[in-house]
Amino acid sequence: MKRFSMPLVVVLAAVFSLAALAPLGAPFDSLGAAFAKDAVVKSADGVPISYSVQGKDTPAIVFVHCWCCDRGYWKDQIPYFAKKHTVVDVDLAGHGDSGLGRADWTIEAFAADVASVVKALKLTKVILVGHSMGGPVSLEAARLMSDRVIGVIGVDTFQDFGEKFPEEQQKQWLAAFQANFSPVTDRFVRSMFAAGADTTLVERIAADMASSPPEVGIGAMKNLLRYDPAPAVGEIEVPIRAVNADKWPTNVEGNKKLAASFDAKFMPGRGHFVQIEDPATFNRLLEETIAEIVKGK
Repeated sequence: MKRFSMPLVVVLAAVFSLAALAPLGAPFDSLGAAFAKDAVVKSADGVPISYSVQGKDTPAIVFVHCWCCDRGYWKDQIPYFAKKHTVVDVDLAGHGDSGLGRADWTIEAFAADVASVVKALKLTKVILVGHSMGGPVSLEAARLMSDRVIGVIGVDTFQDFGEKFPEEQQKQWLAAFQANFSPVTDRFVRSMFAAGADTTLVERIAADMASSPPEVGIGAMKNLLRYDPAPAVGEIEVPIRAVNADKWPTNVEGNKKLAASFDAKFMPGRGHFVQIEDPATFNRLLEETIAEIVKGK
């Protein structure tokens, strides 16, 4: 039995309980198209990692995207937070402008991507902000940089650090992705939005994520399903927070038993991509959370 975040478990179960797969929507340009490749650094295994930097002042905010996405998914956050902070957005290996060629797409390897960028920039006071899979990646990055990271903020992730589900279920979900990666990903992404979500946005994100390299998506999903956050949560001494949708419950009290500093803010009526669906509300809540970490609340 492994631990995992509630929303992906619920969504995967819903998706794969349906016999028919929805057709792919019309293709859209990647949401990352608005960001030029500003710089590249090699990760621990030599894979080139692309990133951009804007703004100045501490703490630096490092944005980490989710599974099969890229740094463009933070397009509404970068200019806003760059007014007061050094802001860094990273393309994890196999995503966006970063390189391929990785033998195993593990959470720990993605964390090394983030650490390589932070160290190349010589940042010494950092808050990591990770969406979905970017949350676990940020936890592991914080372990690698305990002398630099002052806080970790998950974005629609960290719903339950102690959630468990059967190994057999993992195999079934992975088998579906392996058999039909693009249509299964399309259906998976669509089901993460709340009722009434902007249809153009749903189509665009579903098409973008479904066009990801299958070897990266399947490899990353395999390791995400196997990931146990408990060791990282138990080791990290800095605040761990979340800004989550209310589409899935967040076990705040249960999480506090593993990470006493844990707390969360919520965005009612939104789906998984809260930072894109309602940027104004999300930016306000994230700004409040950053201020609380800085003030030591």
